[in-house]
Amino acid sequence: MVVKVFGPDYGNPKRVLVCLIEKGVEFETVPLDILKGENRAPEFLKLQPFGSVPVIQDGDYTLFESRAIARYYAEKYKHQGTDLLGKTIEERGLVEQWLEVEAQSYNPPINDLILKIVFGPLRGLTPDPKLIEESEEKLGKVLDIYEERLSKSKYLAGDFFSLADLSHLPLTQYLVGKVEKEYLIRDRKNASAWWDDISSRPSWKKVVELWPGLY
Repeated sequence: MVVKVFGPDYGNPKRVLVCLIEKGVEFETVPLDILKGENRAPEFLKLQPFGSVPVIQDGDYTLFESRAIARYYAEKYKHQGTDLLGKTIEERGLVEQWLEVEAQSYNPPINDLILKIVFGPLRGLTPDPKLIEESEEKLGKVLDIYEERLSKSKYLAGDFFSLADLSHLPLTQYLVGKVEKEYLIRDRKNASAWWDDISSRPSWKKVVELWPGLY
């Protein structure tokens, strides 16, 4: 049974797409136009009661929340494709630690920038420069910690590419693109080298090529 991924043109679903490609799992995508409110349709709300994307259907199994989905497939196909969880329990612990950092510390300020600069104008909203500056400062402080970490290891969880790195791809692509805040990465030597590395992976290049969305 081919996995169905809903909402491929948005950021968070791309976290799932790149994971599936890294694991060599066959899938198909189901477009969803959030700006037109298709995520509030009754049929979709049966799959995702909060009305957000992504959602996957894998046979009779349905799952939502991009990081949960990525963890699920990384575990289900641990011995297929790229090992995204680490080879020891200690490596797995570090992967989970940095996944939490991404979700709790990195994601909030970068998501604020994307919403204000990219999606706000699509809804007729004018970005507030002060709020943008505040989000930039918050993200900069997080990236300072990344810079220190990446001075000690090639990737966040160690010297192996993992879900912790993969999870940063979708929103950082906005940051260096439509958000026009690439300096936040480039001003930090180690973070810049890390971004060049992970964003040049064939899996991510394929995602950006086939589902560019608003990049």
